[in-house]
Amino acid sequence: MTGLTASIAVYGQLNTEEIGSLTDRALPTALDELTTFLTIPNDGNYSDQVEANLAWCRERFAGLDYKVTRIETPGQPLLFAQRTVDPALPTVLFYLQIDGQPVDTTAWDQPNPYRAVWKRKNADGSYTTVDREASGFDPELRLFARSASDSKGPAMTFITALDVLRREGISPAYNVKVIMDFQEELGSDDLPGALAANRELFTADMLVIMDGTRHVSNEPTLTFGARGIATVTLRIFGPAYPLHSGQYGNFAPNPVFAASRLLAAMKDETGRVLIPGFYDGVELSASDKEEMNRVPETREEIRQMVGIAEQEALGDTYQEALQYPSLNVRGMQSGWTGKEVRTLIPEDVTIEIDMRLVPETPGERQVALLRQFIEDRGYHFVDSLPTEAERLRYPKLIDFTSSIGSVPFRTDLGTPIDRWLTAAVRRGLDKDPVRMRTTGGSQPMGPFVNLLGLPAVSLRIPNPDNSIHAPNENIRLGNFREGIMECLAVLTQSVSRK
Repeated sequence: MTGLTASIAVYGQLNTEEIGSLTDRALPTALDELTTFLTIPNDGNYSDQVEANLAWCRERFAGLDYKVTRIETPGQPLLFAQRTVDPALPTVLFYLQIDGQPVDTTAWDQPNPYRAVWKRKNADGSYTTVDREASGFDPELRLFARSASDSKGPAMTFITALDVLRREGISPAYNVKVIMDFQEELGSDDLPGALAANRELFTADMLVIMDGTRHVSNEPTLTFGARGIATVTLRIFGPAYPLHSGQYGNFAPNPVFAASRLLAAMKDETGRVLIPGFYDGVELSASDKEEMNRVPETREEIRQMVGIAEQEALGDTYQEALQYPSLNVRGMQSGWTGKEVRTLIPEDVTIEIDMRLVPETPGERQVALLRQFIEDRGYHFVDSLPTEAERLRYPKLIDFTSSIGSVPFRTDLGTPIDRWLTAAVRRGLDKDPVRMRTTGGSQPMGPFVNLLGLPAVSLRIPNPDNSIHAPNENIRLGNFREGIMECLAVLTQSVSRK
């Protein structure tokens, strides 16, 4: 028995110094393996890419002595792995996202987004490509590749930590289960059905989500919830076909103005949604506000970061604003612009809306409220395209389609999972994590929380300036190293159900 393993037998967990030493020994190999893993394209729209990533994950977890199960769904499969340390111990389920956003190779500042490039950030915010071998390990270097941060990088920190424990002969402090999702970026539509059909397989005490970006301070971050999402497409109709603006201006109404009036009626100038009942059920107590506003940030810092002079007036702070549902116009289309512009009255305008949800505001309710709001303004709803009779009878015509995506979830702070993860991060990095009540984005964790009753928290590793979903996605090497340290601490932190 090595000295390190002997200390584990006595003390039951790694200390901060030991965690750092083990991580530094594993880091070169971990970065090599991450670079190789990233070369496998992972767009969840393509079955061959899903299968290639699934095969890599299956082989990797089998090599760690985990029992691996392929879960078939009506769409793409999921992969499940588990290791029972002691049936009497608690069980923790870890969620790994393996797929990534599609790539436009022409928009990346490197030949192939799936071939990692190492870069150093300059004082002016630009990046210079460097030779990895010549640079050695520098925590400020960045690895640029699709999924480096979202989320093969975080997955690799977890796998590396499992590797380290296996090499050292150290068992996790509890039973471990892992679910690997290959279509998170597409909404994980088949995940709820897979959980419902395999409830016993997913039985656990807690869920740790290995996905998401750190707080803007880049301090270690735990996030205890995520907003859900519902989307709506509106198509407002004007004339039956595009009309010459000279011949028919002042006679044929332009649907863009109708759309503008409708959208303007949905929010006031301070940003508050005016749809009746939109915020019903959301109440923040003084203790809620005190806890969430411990996050180290100010409105001024956030405004400066995103480049705005004034924020919307919902909630007294940025963290408070995230506790409410939102209404956003994510895109509009009508007519032509630029060199293609034409002097026409367009025949229609399409409006894409997303609504972020919180547990108190389910998507079905928010969609129904929006539809009623539009109906109250005199719009007649059509199925795809209006008939000739409808065009001649109704002055306001609209097509309304909607979709419910991820449902919101939230785990209370101060509960066993909070105490456990906070203690682990503190031991791993010798600092307390930023604890965020919720994140503004969405994650497909609702089924785990609502169907299986699991408390869920996101362990966030990547740097906040990582360009996820966009060209030039990257992960800071210092964050990758700290991620391994956090995972080692979490895996060796005893779990209490109380």
